[in-house]
Amino acid sequence: MRRFPAPIHSVVSALSRLPGVGPKTALRYTFALLLLSPHELDSIGRAISNLRNIQVCNTCLAYAEKPRCELCSDSKRLDNVLCVIAESRDIATLEATNAYHGKYFVLGGRLNPIDGATPETLNVDPLITRLEAHPEIEEVILAFSPDVHGETTMIYLARKINSLGRKVTKLARGLPIGADIEYTDEVTLGDALIGRREV
Repeated sequence: MRRFPAPIHSVVSALSRLPGVGPKTALRYTFALLLLSPHELDSIGRAISNLRNIQVCNTCLAYAEKPRCELCSDSKRLDNVLCVIAESRDIATLEATNAYHGKYFVLGGRLNPIDGATPETLNVDPLITRLEAHPEIEEVILAFSPDVHGETTMIYLARKINSLGRKVTKLARGLPIGADIEYTDEVTLGDALIGRREV
C-alpha cells in the first residue's frame, strides 16, 4: 500500500478489523469519510463512541442500553415460549416478521469446534439455568440458520432441552439450506416461524 498520512493509515487499519472489510475496501471507506464535512465526521465519531454505552441484557444476553432490555421488560410478551438465536442481531430480523411475541435468548454463536465455538464458549449453561429457573417456559424455539453449524447446534440443544421435559421446535423449512437467517425476507421467515415443528 502506498504511503498516506498517519491519520489515514490509522483509519484504514481500524476499518480493516470489521468483518468483510479488507485493506482496499477500508481505504475506499476512508477516502469517502474524507469527503464529509467536519460536522458529519464528528457525528459519525460520536455515534461510534456511544457504542461504549451498550451492555448485555442480564436476562436474554442481547445487546441493550440498560441491564434489562426492552423485550425482556415488556409485560405483553409471552412468558411461556422462548426463542433461542445465535446472535443479538437476529432479534431484529425475527421481530420484523411480527409473527413472534415471546421472549428471546442469545446463544452467542453456533457450534463450530474448528473455530473454537464449543458448548463451553457459548451460552449453553446460562440457557439451561434459565429454563430450570422458569418452569413457565413450555416451548423453546431453536431459530438458527439451516446450515451445517446451525443444524448441529439445534441437535445438541434439543437433547439438552428435551431432558428438561420442554417442547423443542425449530423453524419450518421455509428457509433454504445454506441460507443465513440475517438476510432472509420477512415473509419467508414469518412462514418459517408459524410452521415450526417439534425437534
